[in-house]
Amino acid sequence: MSEKIKSEVISRRRALSVLGLAAALGLAVPSTMATVSDAEAEEPGAKTGKERRHERREHRKERRHERREQRWWGHHPHRRAQTPTPK
Repeated sequence: MSEKIKSEVISRRRALSVLGLAAALGLAVPSTMATVSDAEAEEPGAKTGKERRHERREHRKERRHERREQRWWGHHPHRRAQTPTPK
């Protein structure tokens, strides 16, 4: 058993091409894994972004209206000040 072990020397060009291939695969694999996600299906009663945005806007309108009423009618929106009677 007198076999000669040949050690092959890798050129820089070959080493860089192997590293480049490994880097390319490293970038390609995570992107394919990202497309296959463990995301669960949307619940049937879940609101869409448009619905949530509409609710926020409506709530904002109500609060703004209440603030304006407070400034116009007095301190409390439900206790309206008596309007002076014209003479």
